[in-house]
Amino acid sequence: MARTRSPRIDKTPFEAIITDLTHDGRGVARRDGKAVFVSGALPGERVMAEQTAKNRHFDEARTLDVLEASPDRVAPRCPHFGTCGGCVLQHMDETRQIEAKQRVLMENLERIGHVSPTSVLPPLTGASWGYRRKGRFSVRRVNKKDRTLVGFREQDPRFVADLSECHTVIPEIGGKVAQLAALVESLDAREHIPQIEFIAGDAAEDFSGVALVFRHLQPLSDGDRARLAAFGQANAFAIFLQPGGVESVHALWPDAPQLAFALAPWDVSLAFRPLDFIQVNAALNEKMIARTFELLDPQPQDRVLDLFCGLGNFTLPMARLVGEVVGVEGEAGLVARARENAQRNGLSNAQFHAADLTQDQRGTAWMRQGFDKLLLDPPRSGAIEVLQQLPLKQFDRIVYVSCHPGSLARDAGYLVNEQGYVLVSAGVMDMFPHTAHVESIALFERR
Repeated sequence: MARTRSPRIDKTPFEAIITDLTHDGRGVARRDGKAVFVSGALPGERVMAEQTAKNRHFDEARTLDVLEASPDRVAPRCPHFGTCGGCVLQHMDETRQIEAKQRVLMENLERIGHVSPTSVLPPLTGASWGYRRKGRFSVRRVNKKDRTLVGFREQDPRFVADLSECHTVIPEIGGKVAQLAALVESLDAREHIPQIEFIAGDAAEDFSGVALVFRHLQPLSDGDRARLAAFGQANAFAIFLQPGGVESVHALWPDAPQLAFALAPWDVSLAFRPLDFIQVNAALNEKMIARTFELLDPQPQDRVLDLFCGLGNFTLPMARLVGEVVGVEGEAGLVARARENAQRNGLSNAQFHAADLTQDQRGTAWMRQGFDKLLLDPPRSGAIEVLQQLPLKQFDRIVYVSCHPGSLARDAGYLVNEQGYVLVSAGVMDMFPHTAHVESIALFERR
């Protein structure tokens, strides 16, 4: 069988006029009638570019030189910008970033869902640097360089960005990337550690609240374990090891670190495990919860259904405000922690159920219960499967928190055009500044 050849790429630099911005933060130009997506370019700019990939319907390119700059262009703060794939918008004014994300949301709602909100919510914003409290660094030993690299993937995901620091990660971690690389390089198992996960809660008595999880493909020597523990002690980091799957994660130092974060406005504290999902931006998370409650308007007599509830990020604060709240989540471990968190906070009016919300749940007890209001915070794939099962007529008000504008738009179209809801308001939340990620929220009310 003949091998399919990749399309030939013409590396000759060419001039491009940038007219728009893609959903992933690249400039849009046209060349010989074909769309070209140019990394590092902004709308209104004239740039010299070089082709990097060729596809049937569009080409890809990178900016070599900016001939005429947009007034929205700023100097990137990070020396690794343009190579590291963690951020794509550092060269764009922060105000313009959130405006671009708002446009992406509205365009998706109109193009995919054929809906428009009655009103556009003002964007939720917060600190744009040092906000990321959860993430994963890739690790690679490069023998040709005789050193270990620690960082996010490059824009070309085959490679690990050689980072010395990261300005979007919380300073406790972002300022120690080079130290992490030196630590792994010092280990006997340096060629067998593919990743380091980091997560941060509130400071505890015995450590800073920051936890690192070292994935290792071979057993660690006593010396390696001692080096990792010493690094944890020196920096007040909890150190966890992961020799296998998620369930293999265990503490190295201290013996039993307690990870948790408080949601002070609602007098709630959520305990979690080091690989659990939590919102990456702590300050924005509190603002998001507050806006969600403003839109949902929970009342003391309400019964609220919270789908894709995770650890209870919305569920448990809401339990302070309503008669009863029921959280449903697909990952059984998160449900167990949510129940523990309900007990931890003395909340007897919060129930939790484990269920795959992409499958038929119409025979379950929780689905047959009556509710007044609905809250959803689904993954990128959205919530269409469960929306098509729910007896929607019982919900006077639905608040939908989304991490993908396309799936929100599709589901909004279903609620409005097929189920008789009105899209009252929608807007974006800048959970991930300097990235193209669009987090949004929408309120639906029954006509």
